[in-house]
Amino acid sequence: MASNRHLGRIVALQTLYEYEFRKDAGDKNLNYKDILERNLAEYKSSIDDVVFVDDLVSGVLSNTAKLDEELCPLAPEWPLEQILRIDRTVLRIGLYELLFCADSVPPKVAINEAVELAKAFGSDNSGKFVNGVLGTALRNLVEESDSENKQF
Repeated sequence: MASNRHLGRIVALQTLYEYEFRKDAGDKNLNYKDILERNLAEYKSSIDDVVFVDDLVSGVLSNTAKLDEELCPLAPEWPLEQILRIDRTVLRIGLYELLFCADSVPPKVAINEAVELAKAFGSDNSGKFVNGVLGTALRNLVEESDSENKQF
């Protein structure tokens, strides 16, 4: 199951990366479902949990503004538009899983998976960068929220 989800995250990353690239290029016929279906077809024999991948992609896309709003103060030296597209996409996936998937994805797994994606697809420093930003997100957004909820 874990390796299946890892591969699912790779497909989600590829889909989100292509979607953002084509959107920025002004593609008028942009539909994430088409991109996702094509990417899933490449791995149809290896990915059983297609719903996980679809939920991850649609969740990141529908929450991009919120995710970006939360990411900005976590890496203040790096304006979001200056972060490499691949790193930005990995950060969105990791933060989405931290904020919205805590019931099915433990926080440390979300961070570890994002770091592995960054190492595999980003630059030499991407893994450390993603780890630092998502570690801060875990401390500032997730753990603070949990402690506030326990006080009531």
